[in-house]
Amino acid sequence: MTAPDRGPVAGEPGGDWLDQFVTPSAHHPSPSPSEVRTLPAVPAPSSVYRKAVVETGRAAMMSTPEATTLPGVALHVADLRLDRERLDAYAHLVGERAGDTAPPGFVHISVFGMQLALMARTDFPLPMLGMVHIANRIEQVRAARVDEALEVTTHATNLLARPVGSAGTGTQVDLVTRVHDSAGELVWRGTSTYLAARTALAGLEVVQRPERPADATDLVPTGGWHTAKADTRAYAAVSGDRNPIHLHTLAAKAMGFRRTIAHGMDSAARALAALGPARGDRLAWDVQFAAPILVPARVAVRVERDATGSRTTVWRPKDGRVHLVSTTSA
Repeated sequence: MTAPDRGPVAGEPGGDWLDQFVTPSAHHPSPSPSEVRTLPAVPAPSSVYRKAVVETGRAAMMSTPEATTLPGVALHVADLRLDRERLDAYAHLVGERAGDTAPPGFVHISVFGMQLALMARTDFPLPMLGMVHIANRIEQVRAARVDEALEVTTHATNLLARPVGSAGTGTQVDLVTRVHDSAGELVWRGTSTYLAARTALAGLEVVQRPERPADATDLVPTGGWHTAKADTRAYAAVSGDRNPIHLHTLAAKAMGFRRTIAHGMDSAARALAALGPARGDRLAWDVQFAAPILVPARVAVRVERDATGSRTTVWRPKDGRVHLVSTTSA
């Protein structure tokens, strides 16, 4: 199957892997996939994890790459329906209003299985469970409704080398997902940037990282929340992201954490919800994950708004270390 005319529309480990913000990689375009493979439905994340671990063994935290280029294929689902019950549970958990339309973070978890399915392919060059979610950008044209049919396509692009730590090199990649309505109009586009901190591929362009954000010791919080194991389990259930580092202490310690860590997109969704409905439905939403949030813990939040949008900073109160920065613009 060839790509449609409008183009191939379509984790998180270790210690100090997020000690620096990554430079957005949108300036490093890669060729579009030449093939689109249609799936009957968005794969369930749990089944993809299981297949990767049990059947292929490619999900090891460290592995020798079998491929050095991205798959030349996009995955496509022609008829996605958002799950209202799941949406209600998500809204209740992250602090969004329940309704007939989905916040942008819910669309992300509804299509997350497409990303995993692509990363679990044998021709994907990076180990899936060793991948760190370091940044996310969502451009939402309008809010998706639960009563409409949606079309989803995901592909991988921008395979780049990236400095890690003091002297190491990892590899990062963008997973791009586009959601269209039945009229073919773009509704939502998401770009998730992942880093394989322990995998270096030869011959890649190197993306530099900017200075990490200053500690938030001078910021005055406008709110905050507590992380709890029960909430982490609830987010894993509603999102399908059952990465062991979020759920099992031993798995988290194996990846360099003192205990389990919160899902990055759970924390980002709570930061977005802190803006309230005034943020509007049409927006660009950027999240940079700077440091993992341990569970349990307490985080502080500051929301700042101006005429162009908002900036939400989430940090550790005891020392001001920034966990994430979330910005929105119209």
